[in-house]
Amino acid sequence: MKVSKLLKNIVIASHNSGKVSEIKSLLKPMGYNIIPAKKLKINEPIENGLTFRENSLIKSRNAALKSRLPAIADDSGLCISSLDNEPGIYSARWAGKDKDFNIAMEKIEKKMAKYNCFNKPSRKAFFCCALSIYFPNNVSRVFEGKIYGHVQFPPKGKNGFGYDPIFVPKGYKKTFGEMNFHYKERISHRAIAFKKLSSYLHKIKN
Repeated sequence: MKVSKLLKNIVIASHNSGKVSEIKSLLKPMGYNIIPAKKLKINEPIENGLTFRENSLIKSRNAALKSRLPAIADDSGLCISSLDNEPGIYSARWAGKDKDFNIAMEKIEKKMAKYNCFNKPSRKAFFCCALSIYFPNNVSRVFEGKIYGHVQFPPKGKNGFGYDPIFVPKGYKKTFGEMNFHYKERISHRAIAFKKLSSYLHKIKN
């Protein structure tokens, strides 16, 4: 079966409500019926990949094969240069079982303080997103997006999710957490990856 014939319903392979909302918003103009994995009671697989790309495919493959529908998964994280690009692929895990990113941000601040990493060059960071789409016939694609900037403390802003309150993108003075949600989603690492995904979906749909 051609992948284009499968494109009506798409599963979002994430249990993170913030990610689900952002991905749904980005996909909405394309006319797909979006189904969160949680609604289908699809479990979260063990993410034992060594890269964002590998973990993204683990999640999208799991959801696609269990739902028999195309599935989209995002694996993303914050990489801080002075911390050897930590937390990186472990960004969510730094937040613990309860996904408390206040704890994760405190951990970053303490680690940067320990190594005296608060000067401007040491605060350089980037967000990376690996966005994959996996079809039940084992066809898959991965698209990546990055946005560069720096981290700042204390956290500012209650918009967004995850590490948004400490990340200031290059060329801006506000954190992602202070930005309007709809504005942030136009410039984020996830939006960059989605532009590539959108182009791919448009080609196979037509």
